[in-house]
Amino acid sequence: MSNHEKGVSLTDNHSTTRRGFFKGAAVFLLPFVFRRARAEVAPRKREVKSGTRLWGMVIDLDRCTACQSCVIACSVENNQMLGNPQEAAMGRVIRWIRVQPVVKESAGGSRQSLMPMPCMQCEDPPCIKVCPTAATFLDPEGIVGQVYPRCIGCRYCVNSCPYTAKFFNWETPSWPKPMAEAQNPDVSPRYKGIVEKCLFCHQRLQRAKEKAAFEKRALAEGDYIPACVLACPAKAIAFGDLNDPGSEVSRLSQSPRAYRLLDELGTEPKVSYLREE
Repeated sequence: MSNHEKGVSLTDNHSTTRRGFFKGAAVFLLPFVFRRARAEVAPRKREVKSGTRLWGMVIDLDRCTACQSCVIACSVENNQMLGNPQEAAMGRVIRWIRVQPVVKESAGGSRQSLMPMPCMQCEDPPCIKVCPTAATFLDPEGIVGQVYPRCIGCRYCVNSCPYTAKFFNWETPSWPKPMAEAQNPDVSPRYKGIVEKCLFCHQRLQRAKEKAAFEKRALAEGDYIPACVLACPAKAIAFGDLNDPGSEVSRLSQSPRAYRLLDELGTEPKVSYLREE
């Protein structure tokens, strides 16, 4: 007797199989997720030690002209694909820093601001708590890293990030021939099926540390500058060590104009903004 004669369709069997798969996956993964969440209910406070660094960024919205030089510099430095109109329509074009329109309502009317938004490099990152493979982590200097070979593409981190700063790679990376020959050799192209994100141009930090070690000196302010900071023509982005009270980024982060995006969530972002005057 056929499945049709028994009153059982192939669609029903397929749906049952899918339900069983997701139920089994949930039973396996949820204990790990909840165990991590219970261990980190209270926001962790980093112990500031002498000589340690905490990399952070301050973006002055009064200076920013929304020219998107930062977006282009980030794309070139980190070997991001160009994308196409079809992917753009589906929201699948990957840009680790985006210039987002933000509308602010007030009694006098509404005002639109354009905000450059990289990864906020949270001190208490939600994405780390839900990753079942520890593919995303917080390094000792405050950068939220990503180990691409560990990523299984579950996208839990993408859904948990309140800043939408993590991106799933839907396509095998490819570039027009002239552009493929101009890729940055310090950055590995990501492959289809994994999540990628802004790393504050970590490869530049590694080069700066190696140069300082070769010259037998300590890493100085200005040795390590991400591509977006270097490319900004309006000097709207400051970057440096938040643990150094004498650094520009530390001083600006304490300005009366300074605020952090969605600070009420307790994620402790290390990217701050200066309000428009």
